Amino acid sequence: MGTCTAIVAWIVDVAEATVSDWKLGYCQSNLFVSRDNCCRRAPEGANCDDYFLAYTENYWKTFAIYVAFALAFGIISCSATMMTKSSLPAVSPGQGDKSMDSNAAEPRAGGKTMYMAAGSGIPEIKTILSGFVIPNFLDFKVLFVKGFGAVFAVATGMCLGKEGPFVHISTCVGYLVAKQFPKYRDNGRKMREMLSAACAAGLSVAFGAPIGGVLFSYEEISTYFPRPVLWRAFLCSLFAAMVLRALNPTGTGKLVLFETDYGTSYSPVHYLVFVVLGIAGGIFGGVFCKLNFMWSQWFRKFSIIKNHPVFEVFLVVLATALLQFPNPIIREPGDIVIKTLLVDCRGSVGAKTWVCQNEARTDGNASYIGWLVYGCIVKLVLTIITFGIKVPSGVIIPALDAGALFGRIIGQWIGTISPGIFAMVGAGAFLAGVSRMTLSLVVIMFELTGELEYVVPHMIAILTAKWVADAIGREGVYDLAQTVLGHPFLDLDHSQQLVRKQNALVEDLIPPKQTMKEITVDVPPSNKVARKILQQKLEQLHRRGLLDAGLVLVQNGLLQGYIAEGELDFGLTNVGVVYPPEVEVRLLGHAEEGDFDLTMFVDRTPLTVCAKAPMEYAVEMFGKLGLRHLCIVEEGSAKLVGVVIKKRMVSYLEGLSDEQH
Repeated sequence: MGTCTAIVAWIVDVAEATVSDWKLGYCQSNLFVSRDNCCRRAPEGANCDDYFLAYTENYWKTFAIYVAFALAFGIISCSATMMTKSSLPAVSPGQGDKSMDSNAAEPRAGGKTMYMAAGSGIPEIKTILSGFVIPNFLDFKVLFVKGFGAVFAVATGMCLGKEGPFVHISTCVGYLVAKQFPKYRDNGRKMREMLSAACAAGLSVAFGAPIGGVLFSYEEISTYFPRPVLWRAFLCSLFAAMVLRALNPTGTGKLVLFETDYGTSYSPVHYLVFVVLGIAGGIFGGVFCKLNFMWSQWFRKFSIIKNHPVFEVFLVVLATALLQFPNPIIREPGDIVIKTLLVDCRGSVGAKTWVCQNEARTDGNASYIGWLVYGCIVKLVLTIITFGIKVPSGVIIPALDAGALFGRIIGQWIGTISPGIFAMVGAGAFLAGVSRMTLSLVVIMFELTGELEYVVPHMIAILTAKWVADAIGREGVYDLAQTVLGHPFLDLDHSQQLVRKQNALVEDLIPPKQTMKEITVDVPPSNKVARKILQQKLEQLHRRGLLDAGLVLVQNGLLQGYIAEGELDFGLTNVGVVYPPEVEVRLLGHAEEGDFDLTMFVDRTPLTVCAKAPMEYAVEMFGKLGLRHLCIVEEGSAKLVGVVIKKRMVSYLEGLSDEQH
């Protein structure tokens, strides 16, 4: 899994660097070589401009070509993403006693439309790892379109990055590899463990941060992360990093993307500056999350935008190109912007850059500071309107860009140490404000830059940013994205706080009698049930649009097993194709010759909880074990009294939250 992820990442990295540079020129010796690789091929001491040729020397013609290429790349990326459009059955609450019963919900007309390759994929992966089903989200087609679309989306210069999509790409790779083995293909819990490990490889190849990738999977993605998953994620992340370093997409031969060597240390007086950077990062993150949510709820409700995603991408690319090209700092792709802003001007290489030349001016650098301020504001505005468009995109690089710009501004007034240090710490603080990551982000930042000396400043700024952002709004960008996209997700900590205040019991989750009648199969002593009964109950589940429900098997009121909708559908459609329609289906016991046997699909030991148990128990079981369903039994007799699926639990908790507000 790690090796395959690294190979895909190498292809995407090389292709993106090459395609992105086409906006400004081309390599004379080879059109399919990026500017950096083209210049490395030049003789030592030669001028790079003699080998990487600009289309024209005229500023306005260059501007026009830049905009034209960006628009073309945006249309290509969005058009490819449209190929992954999928309509999923969406449930909506019914009336009366069904108002809080997801089992009894009816589908909305047309269901829910979803573009599988759009966005970062992180909210959807969190949803899958928490126990829900999103069909075809990890298929090879989505993997291919995600990689292809990410190349052209990043090449447009929009405020987005490929680091988030790399997590989705690595999870697709993990799924495609793991499903080749029956051990994982036939066990949903074990498959989710492998997907957690695959997520680590995604961040490992995105940032060259193998340890940070493992911690990211644990802190931000996974809901179930036992000890065996830790070393598997570590191994997967390790191989991804090793193979990517050997493939060497950047041409530097190093895994560290933004290597710095400031050669100086900070003093206690600088702690105050790091706190200021953290406060600014928290304000940026909190404001960004709120404004992006408002923008998504308002702008994307217009029919022309909702029905024509390519038009929205066209508008965003046009605005981005027009606003960013005049500014020499943010004209380049996001990762190049960070690399430029982290530079130490005292080094021989850094002194030649445009940033250092302006900082060394003796006639005043007000125009340079103006470009920094302009860049920071533009990044905030463009990231707000960009995140959520229908192309593969992440928010990590834009947040780092904005933080680095702000940190470099602050560094202009702190003359004791390099401004690049404040750009580095500011980048981490702004990303913390947006994502609310803590431990994993600190590790990612020092792996990203190689500056172990500045772990403490990162910790100060990142913690401060998280606290400030949480004061503005509790949910981070990925949590809000789940809300916007309508994905069900169980926030364990928040949910436990809700049910503790209510002193609720599990019996509050018991569905209405009619619902229980429809999802219960009374199995006779023969252990066989008429096929038409199962077909009828399956069609009822289909009509309600439930992808993760099932039927509970009962004998004499006692729980005997549970068969999920997907397995039942497969069994009746594929296994049962050789049997006549009137045949009975064996669900329990030992099969005899000639039986239509579906016992292999029945879970004979579904997890149960007592009806009189505190609601907190059920919340913890769903949250920590990644359950899709939980059976409720009567106190004393152990008779089955209810079955609750995760959507029902989420709906119940949302009702409690609304009551509090």
